[in-house]
Amino acid sequence: MTIEPAEIEDLIEAGIPDAVARVTNPRIHDDEDEDAHFAAVVVSPAFDGESLVDQHQRVYDAVGDHMTRSVHALEIKTYTPVDYAEHGDGSLAPDLREAGLFPVEGE
Repeated sequence: MTIEPAEIEDLIEAGIPDAVARVTNPRIHDDEDEDAHFAAVVVSPAFDGESLVDQHQRVYDAVGDHMTRSVHALEIKTYTPVDYAEHGDGSLAPDLREAGLFPVEGE
């Protein structure tokens, strides 16, 4: 069963409050039978005060059963809006502005 990056984004955004997610395929495999590898950047104020492990677990929980059926690997980068403003690459800034999460207070 194959899954598209946009479907994973929808799962993450539905499963984590106020999340904005961008999911890509970081590499292509030659083997048709190999499951897909994905990379996700997720920004949410829900991550505030949580450990990195807890943040990543939230993402895995949001993807749910797809982690065992259609996603072979998921590279995850998580940020609060404040952390993203400070350390992110800026590529999600328009989506975060639309969601009312960026610029953050003090920006």
